[in-house]
Amino acid sequence: MSSAVSDFTDAAFEQEVLAASTTVLVDFWAPWCGPCRLMAPLMDWAAETYPERLLVGKLEVDGNPITRDGFKVQGIPTLILFRNGQEIARHEGAIARPQLQAFLDAHL
Repeated sequence: MSSAVSDFTDAAFEQEVLAASTTVLVDFWAPWCGPCRLMAPLMDWAAETYPERLLVGKLEVDGNPITRDGFKVQGIPTLILFRNGQEIARHEGAIARPQLQAFLDAHL
C-alpha cells in the first residue's frame, strides 16, 4: 500500500474522514476478499493522480464494524466518497481504472 493511502479505523474515522477539509475516498475492504485486493493498486493510483483534491484511504471492515455498519456497507469492496462529513457517492464492487476515473471525475 502506498504511503499516500491512509488506513482508517473506527476510532479516528470522524476526525480523519468526516472532519477532513478535502474530499475523501474510502475503500471498504477485507484481506480475504479477492476483488478488494485487485482494487489496492487503484487506490494508490487515485492518491497519486488527485493529490490536491482527494484524500484516499482504506477501512478494513472486519476490524471496524462501527463504521462499516454505520454506513450500511453490505458488500465489499465498496468505495464511498465523502465531502464535508457527508457521503456524496458510492460504488459497490470492483471496478477498472477507467470506471474509477469516471467516478472520481464526476464528483471532484
